[in-house]
Amino acid sequence: MVTMKRTESFGEHLRALRENAGLALKAVADQIGMDTSLLAKIERNERQPTKEAIKQIADFFKVDEKELQNNFLSDQIAYKILTEEADLSILKVAEEKVKYLKTIQHGK
Repeated sequence: MVTMKRTESFGEHLRALRENAGLALKAVADQIGMDTSLLAKIERNERQPTKEAIKQIADFFKVDEKELQNNFLSDQIAYKILTEEADLSILKVAEEKVKYLKTIQHGK
């Protein structure tokens, strides 16, 4: 089984899963019902997968869907911080905000 490195992107992890299984890009794309060029772009981090695509990938490779979802979401956060040239301290603020928003949602 291919374990995700904390620093590798979603696309890099997906490529490692595919290559370690000895599968061609087209074979995986056909099995999960995705266009080959779209899957290639996801592997190169040029396109983002949908939630459904993440589920299909997890099912196909028999890996934890939550782990793949977390990898994808962490990519989005990391790229946003980079493009906005934000300080990493924003992560602590975001963590506190998530805790606060959860209390509001559960209070309804």
